[in-house]
Amino acid sequence: MKDNKYRILVAEDDRDIVDLLELYLENAGYEVLTAENGLLAWQSLVANTDIDLVIMDIMMPEMTGYQLLRKMRETKNIPVIIISAKTEDSDKILGLDLGADDYIAKPFNPLEVVARVRSNLRRFYSLNDQGAEDDGSLTVGDLVLNTNSMTLKKGDEEIALTPMEYKILMLFMQNPGKVFTKIQIYQHASGDYVENDENTIMVHMSNLREKIETDPKMPKYLKTIRGLGYKLEKQ
Repeated sequence: MKDNKYRILVAEDDRDIVDLLELYLENAGYEVLTAENGLLAWQSLVANTDIDLVIMDIMMPEMTGYQLLRKMRETKNIPVIIISAKTEDSDKILGLDLGADDYIAKPFNPLEVVARVRSNLRRFYSLNDQGAEDDGSLTVGDLVLNTNSMTLKKGDEEIALTPMEYKILMLFMQNPGKVFTKIQIYQHASGDYVENDENTIMVHMSNLREKIETDPKMPKYLKTIRGLGYKLEKQ
């Protein structure tokens, strides 16, 4: 686990929300950087390579949260939490599709945000530390998950994963053939489960299939077990 203080970037154009999040996050022991629009947030990410997690709004001037997230995922693997007043399922699905790890609707409880930050950081960095303890890789069929570099290869092709996708796939590749419920998957990858998180897992599973399956409609690896959950088929 990382020893020094975690650094959080809050990208939000509402000053009241920024002040609220800054107060609660600093009180929880985090260092907080802020950006009032998406462009400044991107510049901050470029200038500060030691940012550990990003909290972002969607509707920001200069560069939207969606645009910022798309640029981030070209080069950065750190956890991202979206906090937005856009609460339609389509908005949430788009954010997750672009690589967000969590999505919180406004108005929000700041204590929940702190809990989600803590959960995402704990899982992201503890998984990274687990991989650093050995030089082994997880292999299922032609999928090879390197737990040191947190990268996935299918044959000779390297496949980019978001932190949430990595955590989910690692769970399955550590337990090939074992069935996991949506609740178990979410609790492993992101912490406490609430009822509306079921759609979040479905989106992540769909995204993983698009990345690892030759034909996502006829999956070879990630199988749906009707009425139960999912499993990674032994190869």
